[in-house]
Amino acid sequence: MKDVTKFKFGTKAIHAGQEPDPTTGAIMTPIFQTSTYVQKSPGNHKGYAYARGKNPTRTALEKNIAALEDAKYCLCFSSGMGAVDAVAKLLRPGDEVITGNDLYGGTYRMFTKVFEPFGIKFHFVDLKNPENITAYINKNTKLLWIETPTNPTMQIIDIEACSVIAKKNNLILAVDNTFASPFLQNPLALGADIIMHSVTKYLGGHSDVIMGALCLNSDSLYEQLAFIHNSCGATPGPMDSFLVIRGLKTLHIRMERHCYNGRKVAEYLKSHPKIEKIYWPGFIDHPNHEIAKKQMHDFGGMVSVVIKGDKEETFRIASNFQVFSLAESLGGVESLVNHPATMTHASIPKEERERVGVVDSLLRFSVGIEHIDDLLEDLKQALS
Repeated sequence: MKDVTKFKFGTKAIHAGQEPDPTTGAIMTPIFQTSTYVQKSPGNHKGYAYARGKNPTRTALEKNIAALEDAKYCLCFSSGMGAVDAVAKLLRPGDEVITGNDLYGGTYRMFTKVFEPFGIKFHFVDLKNPENITAYINKNTKLLWIETPTNPTMQIIDIEACSVIAKKNNLILAVDNTFASPFLQNPLALGADIIMHSVTKYLGGHSDVIMGALCLNSDSLYEQLAFIHNSCGATPGPMDSFLVIRGLKTLHIRMERHCYNGRKVAEYLKSHPKIEKIYWPGFIDHPNHEIAKKQMHDFGGMVSVVIKGDKEETFRIASNFQVFSLAESLGGVESLVNHPATMTHASIPKEERERVGVVDSLLRFSVGIEHIDDLLEDLKQALS
């Protein structure tokens, strides 16, 4: 096995967890399209018994993602929400969770509609100042769940400060690292216990896979989550695992262009007369910009704006792009524009989402890796 610990990020992205196939010498990990494995005698097998539990293609992927997050373990799930679900299943009736007030709509929906009826209480708090957490901690608090940058208003949460509070109060700190990717941010190094990725986004990178992942170092947490992973069955297939392995090999190159294009788009939009407000953590006037500089290597390719105009005008602009595509999701090579209030965050009550800035005139851009001149020209014509 290759010792990848000494490698830089780009080299790990290509080589971590990847070994030539022992039977053929194939340099690419094979797609082990099988549901079961032959055993020499009962219980005597090569580490694989049934593909819900383990599959060699998925194993190679999990090793790769773990290396990119400098984690001991990685578990891949059939979706990002499957990964969130597994963490929530660590909780029991009566437990309490502190999380952010600017949260991905799917996570909010799962917390409030699936797990609240089982007697788990969720507090949605402004986490830009981590001291706000302490007012909600009691003997029942078990989990601190944060996104940073948040979706879609790009709030920056101080992971290290949250970690200090979590450790002092014996809480599990889980960080949704989807918007940053491991190329820009490594929460375990900042004190997090669990990292969640919607692998669908930047890790896969080509808008052709649905997948999630959890990365962690704790042996006991891994044992619990691996049990949930196998028992509840939200596991990805080998073809999807292969596609993400292929996508990861260019993650570092893609992220460099996402960041470059994201900066140019943000700078263009900030001075545009049709833009009332812009959210991008690279601006010095963005809340917690200094925290972003400290815990991120760059500022990413996600930009959100509030349009000067009503919902109808916002819809007109969103529907008038030629390079940007109007669609849910993010993190692919192609540029997307999204209307959170009616798309990704539609499950959040209007008054709650508007309280944190997710208004009807807000658009979220996932800036892809196309030529920047074409992206800027597309913004110009759509906004005109």
